[in-house]
Amino acid sequence: QVQLVESGGGLVQAGGSLRLSCTASRSKLSANVMAWFRQAPGKQREQVAAITSGGIIKYADSVKGRFTISRDNGLNTVYLQMNSLQPEDTGVYKCQYLNGGLAGSPFGSWGQGTQVTVSS
Repeated sequence: QVQLVESGGGLVQAGGSLRLSCTASRSKLSANVMAWFRQAPGKQREQVAAITSGGIIKYADSVKGRFTISRDNGLNTVYLQMNSLQPEDTGVYKCQYLNGGLAGSPFGSWGQGTQVTVSS
């Protein structure tokens, strides 16, 4: 079974930065559209960024200009560089495969995610 493992979260002050990583075991990320999602308590899950195998990217309006998604197919890893973090960015961040392109639906087993907490 494919396992996605996220890391890099933490506690940061507003205006700070974090870099998240997502690595897949037992599968190759390179051929797939990958996305980062986040979910805050009491809120719906939100797709914040997605990237195709060829490097085409889509961001949620809420993170444009602050977050950067990238991938290293050789390392089987997808990254999310988060700058100028704000308290509203707080949540559990998870990566997932997308079925159907950048606006597609997530599919597969979810990992544990990594907690991002931004203090004001």
